[in-house]
Amino acid sequence: MNKIAIVTGGTSGIGLAAVNALRAKGCTVYALSRHGDIPCDVSDEESAKAAVRQILEKEGRIDILVNCAGFGISGAAELTPLDMAKQQLDVNLYGTANMVNAVIPAMRQQGGGRIVNTGSVAGFVPIPFQTWYSASKAAVQSYTMAMGNELRPFGITLTAVLPGDTKTGFTAARNKIDDPEDLYQGRIARSVERMERDEQNGVPAQKVGDLIARVALKKRVKPLYIPGFSYNLVNVLTRILPSGLANRLIGLLYAK
Repeated sequence: MNKIAIVTGGTSGIGLAAVNALRAKGCTVYALSRHGDIPCDVSDEESAKAAVRQILEKEGRIDILVNCAGFGISGAAELTPLDMAKQQLDVNLYGTANMVNAVIPAMRQQGGGRIVNTGSVAGFVPIPFQTWYSASKAAVQSYTMAMGNELRPFGITLTAVLPGDTKTGFTAARNKIDDPEDLYQGRIARSVERMERDEQNGVPAQKVGDLIARVALKKRVKPLYIPGFSYNLVNVLTRILPSGLANRLIGLLYAK
């Protein structure tokens, strides 16, 4: 039986790559976005529920949910209007929660399902001048692990894929907060320039999409998957180094 899958943010970047990879593996996939197969604003609880309801009416079940919808903002945290910070969380964190909550009843009734959330290396390596993005992805990671324990008795398994630098349109779409008085003496621009260079020289989106598809279809999953040896090494180092030293090293890379 073909698996029925939903991918949010499924019309571009990692989301589109995940859609293509899942379809290549024989899944029936619905790409959700503001302009997707089914229009959906994940930050709107009712929009998320309506999209899931429409798929259930057509297919009768949902086996896989992949949450890829998200965006980034950069700039100094103190200069970032809080309404923009809240929007960052509304999409990246609460949008994920809206979709998860929408599919849980159907997955519970059918006896199980797989949910794959997209986090980021920035969730465990908090990047200066991407403070709110880092916070949103750290929250997705914690949310995924905690919800995994809550839903395990229902046969619903949660996992998160935490990509590092990936070449997508995410870079150009980033919302940048200006520093008109140059309070940070050019440090914001230098930091963002480095981030963008690393992203555009990063791994192809399809490589991450392929991993998401494999994880979505695995029989058993770990709570977290980090693509690439170097990022796994960074994860280990941030755990074993003293927190002050680890954070100082991050600052030397991204906050000079």
